Amino acid sequence: MTSRFSSRAALVAVMIGFLASAVSAEAQDLAPPPQPPPVAAPVVAAVGPRPYASLNRRVRPRPPAVRQVAKVATPAPVASLAPPVAGVTPLPAAELEAFVDGLIRRSMVEDHIAGATIAVVQNGQVVLKKGYGVASLKGRRAVDPDKTLFRIASISKTFTWITLMNEIEAGRMRLDGPVNLYLPEPLQVRGKDKAPVLLRHLMTHTAGFEDRALGQLFEQDWTRVRPLNDYLRQERPRRVREPGVLPTYSNYGVALAGAAVANVTGKPFEQLVAEEIIFPAGMTRTTFRDARPWRDDLPAPMSPELAADRSAGFRWTELGWREQAPEMTGHIAPAGGASSTAADMSRYMMLLLGRGTIDGKTIYSPRTADAFRTSMYRPAPYASGWNAGFQDIPLPGGYRGLGHNGATLWFFSNLVVVPDLGLGVFVAVNTDTGAELPSVVPSAIIERFYAPPPAIPTTRPLSAEAARIYEGDYLGTRRAYRGLEGFIGRMTQRAEVRVTPDGQLAVLRDGQSSLWNATDKPGVFKANDSAQTLVFEVSDGRATRFFGTPAFAAYERIGFLMSSGLMTWILTLSGIAAVATLVGIFVRDRRETRQTPTQARANLMQTTQATLWLIALSCVGAFLGKSNDIAWVFYGWPSGWLVTASACCLVASVLTAITLVMSPVVWRGGRRVDSWTTLRKLAFTFTALLYTVLAILLAVWNFLLPWSG
Repeated sequence: MTSRFSSRAALVAVMIGFLASAVSAEAQDLAPPPQPPPVAAPVVAAVGPRPYASLNRRVRPRPPAVRQVAKVATPAPVASLAPPVAGVTPLPAAELEAFVDGLIRRSMVEDHIAGATIAVVQNGQVVLKKGYGVASLKGRRAVDPDKTLFRIASISKTFTWITLMNEIEAGRMRLDGPVNLYLPEPLQVRGKDKAPVLLRHLMTHTAGFEDRALGQLFEQDWTRVRPLNDYLRQERPRRVREPGVLPTYSNYGVALAGAAVANVTGKPFEQLVAEEIIFPAGMTRTTFRDARPWRDDLPAPMSPELAADRSAGFRWTELGWREQAPEMTGHIAPAGGASSTAADMSRYMMLLLGRGTIDGKTIYSPRTADAFRTSMYRPAPYASGWNAGFQDIPLPGGYRGLGHNGATLWFFSNLVVVPDLGLGVFVAVNTDTGAELPSVVPSAIIERFYAPPPAIPTTRPLSAEAARIYEGDYLGTRRAYRGLEGFIGRMTQRAEVRVTPDGQLAVLRDGQSSLWNATDKPGVFKANDSAQTLVFEVSDGRATRFFGTPAFAAYERIGFLMSSGLMTWILTLSGIAAVATLVGIFVRDRRETRQTPTQARANLMQTTQATLWLIALSCVGAFLGKSNDIAWVFYGWPSGWLVTASACCLVASVLTAITLVMSPVVWRGGRRVDSWTTLRKLAFTFTALLYTVLAILLAVWNFLLPWSG
């Protein structure tokens, strides 16, 4: 939503009035206020990892040059909403546009991005608002920053936190109150053996939930969308740790907070967010509704006027861009259901920079504004953490930003505001290959105009002794912990930490390597090419976990039993042994085929195991071969390939246990002339032991549960 590259939910609902410019039947119960002139708001964003962003590393050839159409909206003068920040030189509009044009157009060509939109604001003025490329291949509809709606994914969460903080300010909810106090009984968090989950824990992603996504976070078929309360009740995640201990980004937790606010106010979430934020802020083209047919048990759908201006989502293929079916996220609207334009997000970021006030209207209090800018949770000293639901974002030059990033299957977005510069940047793209662009634009703008990098970066090479402290394999906490999705999480949420010959830290995550330099703070490393940091916790001379920027998850050191290297070797050897077992049927001479009845049964059993293991390996290979299509993974979960592989492994594991028990009898054999040779007995025993190790590993990795998809 990062991320991965993060829940299947449909929101409780009723109707929210949408936009003053596009009032439809869905909003008959609301009268939108008069619309102020369009303004843009500051937004800067850095896209975070989404769960399972790539099950296979995608190798993309450099594309041919593509002609991109840019749609520019000339900002109209508006009354300043915030006084200029003292000592800060305002951005030169012409230079900014030239710089951003080069940055975005180059990325669109190199990363095959069909369309992008950006808004930059400073001191209450729109400095840049622009669209690039296409929003739809039908008629080559260009991206219009004033009209084209992009999915903003997890940026939606910041709206939810504003509504929650308003209820806290009104005294109807407490930040340190258990969330169960504000939820209807069917949605209350279970687990009497653990401490209560507080609203504070939901805002800092420390509730202790596992993170599940496959098969339910996005919906392609609108008939499968469920009301929010149904989703939260049916997709309840496990509580895998005590609350307040470690960060694990949770879409479910934010949706739960949205349901709590809706329950306390007695209003559907869509209506509440429209009345409290969207309408008062003059955001005429922002909505938390999906474009789908009407259904009585769901909130009203998106108005036809807005639906006509949505950007399509694109997937890049060898044959070019392919428009994808719209992602339905209304079932989990508080966590990721919003769509908006660059112009509306400009106003939203002006609201954030204006400390809750825009056009003379107060949307939230100065006290809430302070909470959004004050650290509420840091997983470790010097680590970047969470403010009141907003990410604390390190930026070049020592500046700090607040905001949020977002990711769906096809859309990536980033929003960052920098109060010390009076600056905000919002960026969004509509293509699955475009995750990097929104994450780098805000930092690139600040580095270009306010914080040029040093001519010679300082480095602090690690010694061989220090290297041993940090090197190892780590597993992220943002994953499912059980079932087949738990197996996928163990494959994808891994990090390998190594030290390069010149003393830098190399971290391999999601198929991409990054380099980090040690700082003067113990256990703290800074990225070579950005202001991001890694912070390690060290115990007894050995790093036990580390945290990235922002703190989406902790990465915990894992032992040899959970290492990918061990699994790879055992799978390879087992595959070779299985092939050898089957080949042996055809190449043994007559003397080697003599056997006792027990040995015959053991031979049949091991041959069956070999067949099952090979079928399982082939099915997993087929699944991985198709996993580059992330929509196929999400919408088709659990895949028939993976379920078949798991079932074969389960049966083969049971047969392996039986075979291992039979080994002593196999070795006794019968008369010398009617028994296997010693070499064949050794091969049988070695294969049985090898399959036993494989079965144990697969059980630990949660792969022997075909019914748990």
